[in-house]
Amino acid sequence: MAVHATTPTALEDLGRVARRASRVLARTSSATRDEALRRAAELIDRESERILAANAEDVDALTGTGGDATALDRLRLDPDRVAGMAAGLRQVAGLADPVGEVVDGWVRPNGLRISRVRVPLGVVGIIYENRPNVTSDAAGLCLKSGNAVLLRGSSTAIRSNTVVASLLRSGLEKAGLPADAVGLVADTSHDSAIAFMQLEGSIDCLIPRGGPSLLAAIREHATVPYVLDGEGNCHVYVDAAADLAMARAVVVDAKTSRPGVCNAMETLLVHRAVAGDFLPSVARELDGVTLLGDDATRAVLPSAGVATDVEYATEFLGPTLAVAVVDDLDAAIDHIARFGSGHSEAIITRDIATADRFTGEVDAAAVVVNASTRFVDGEQFGLGAEIGISTQKLHARGPMGLRELTCCKYVVRGDGQVRS
Repeated sequence: MAVHATTPTALEDLGRVARRASRVLARTSSATRDEALRRAAELIDRESERILAANAEDVDALTGTGGDATALDRLRLDPDRVAGMAAGLRQVAGLADPVGEVVDGWVRPNGLRISRVRVPLGVVGIIYENRPNVTSDAAGLCLKSGNAVLLRGSSTAIRSNTVVASLLRSGLEKAGLPADAVGLVADTSHDSAIAFMQLEGSIDCLIPRGGPSLLAAIREHATVPYVLDGEGNCHVYVDAAADLAMARAVVVDAKTSRPGVCNAMETLLVHRAVAGDFLPSVARELDGVTLLGDDATRAVLPSAGVATDVEYATEFLGPTLAVAVVDDLDAAIDHIARFGSGHSEAIITRDIATADRFTGEVDAAAVVVNASTRFVDGEQFGLGAEIGISTQKLHARGPMGLRELTCCKYVVRGDGQVRS
């Protein structure tokens, strides 16, 4: 079901049918939901040319309006990416189902048997930009965890999203489930986005996937509960006790393996004791990366540009890296506390006590020792897949897999106990 109007009534209708569908999903077996995902995967494979044709129109439209290379890369699908979308649905279908899991339980002195059981959230709203693969990835995770999903993508990907959403809905129907468990808002206007953020009574949890402007809009306008898939101003700190060869490999990977994603390194912190040796050697390996630094950095790397507080606070999402030389571990932790976004922070050191202090004192969703920040990812963590990486502290923090798309219900069993 797609809604082409921005009127509250039209969006409320979409939410209402999603709510009805969510109640059906909640009582449906995991096997049936898995069948729906596999049917949708088959349809995506079968209709790949149709998806690619719609995507080509989206890419042409964005190119015509002067879209930059990063936006075009996120939008563009190719046969491998479409195949990956289908494979992702099959992978999610093969994961363990969290719904119905008994988290813990106990018996009270009066004989009441109390347990906490995982249940779906209900209706999850996903608002996202550009990437049409999010349509299938997010829907797959929501459906697997027993949730209906409302999708609100961007205008740049509307043709691609419409085709993919229709195939997901067909997969549900082929498995005997209500198609309305997947809904797509076809109106991509600003008013539609604001109204979507305010679907109280319909959306149980809103998850944005996008840049700073989208996150700012969520903070300003959303009236439904939300989990922020936040910015990734990630740091790597190279300690005085670091293995410098290891540090070079980690820094290069953290910055260059895929600079446009949220777990890429944006700031490099280097202990003053090793800066003279480390910075020139790592700069040679950061080919094509623009380096911006403080006075101490530029004393070692005269070609580096100037970094101010603005640069240290920036998520570049591209081939630019801010660099700072720090006096000690305390200065590194202070820098991260001031400029970090709470996403992922890493330290390279051979000193166990230093590593322990870093992991204990740095406030972030993920803290990494002697490895790249690029590993902060649901699949890399063994969660199978993720719907985003939360930088918040309530409900979910870090990579959000299937369990994070559920909540807990208390089930109390008695045999006639009364309190009075």
